[in-house]
Amino acid sequence: MTQDDEARHRAKMIKRKEVQDREVASKTIEKGLLIVHTGPGKGKSTAAFGLMLRALGRGFHVGMVQFIKGAWETGERLALDRFSDQVEWHTMGEGFTWETQDRSRDVAAAERAWDKAKDLMAREDIRLLVLDELNIALRYEYLDLAQVVETLKQRRPDLHVVVTGRNAKPELIEAADLVTEMSLVKHHFAAGVKAQEGVEF
Repeated sequence: MTQDDEARHRAKMIKRKEVQDREVASKTIEKGLLIVHTGPGKGKSTAAFGLMLRALGRGFHVGMVQFIKGAWETGERLALDRFSDQVEWHTMGEGFTWETQDRSRDVAAAERAWDKAKDLMAREDIRLLVLDELNIALRYEYLDLAQVVETLKQRRPDLHVVVTGRNAKPELIEAADLVTEMSLVKHHFAAGVKAQEGVEF
């Protein structure tokens, strides 16, 4: 780059920083967020685990309620067990719906998980709560959607809640502060690659 190019770039970045600084300074609200990770792509729960790690780094106490996944050993659980003084983890599902093949059991498991989620939401020490695969429980109508959404909306003001799973209901999306949809561009399963330790679990 020439000196003129460098000077133009610097002038452009000075202006950009001024705009960015004004934008940041205009945001003054601090509140607990309702965050939804949905969509057909891989990475919804993984993104929630990343938020858990960030919160742990800040010294927060965090909670996890897994609505569908059964009690199989995962890398994230093994890693977060090292933060047992900060993490409360509850795997409440009995496995994916095609494994249980018993709707009444799935409904009962979802109801137990939702009761646990409400208990954790009421605790003042929990700053971040992940409701993993709650969207799946709502999709299959294991829980009353209106009651779930209203409870999430009425949570205490400083509590961050992350809801994961495909097919988030429009009512939940409407209530949320942040919604990210993971899109599927390419997946190794289609090429015959199996679920692997350290990537899927």
